Amino acid sequence: MSLLKRPSWVPRWLNIPLIIFIAFIVSLLFFGDNNYLKINELKSRINELKAEIKLNEDSAAIYEAKVRELNTDRETLERIAREKYGMKHQNEDVYVVEE
Repeated sequence: MSLLKRPSWVPRWLNIPLIIFIAFIVSLLFFGDNNYLKINELKSRINELKAEIKLNEDSAAIYEAKVRELNTDRETLERIAREKYGMKHQNEDVYVVEE
């Protein structure tokens, strides 16, 4: 006969090693440095950063195309120099009209 009698409300299958095992699993999942919640948070952050990298790669490709266009097309270079920077040839007069 055991010294400690099990209360009637405690199921027969519930014993101390099982409780310790369940507590260990719960501590691994929810507490500590590598818990489940933190891992999910870091995975979502990784996905956000991957999306940001993709966006930056796309915009970098756009700017590389613009640079290639400026280096190869003289008319585009001249148009941008006139429109954005107000540059002109020596014998020209430029009138700026703002609406």
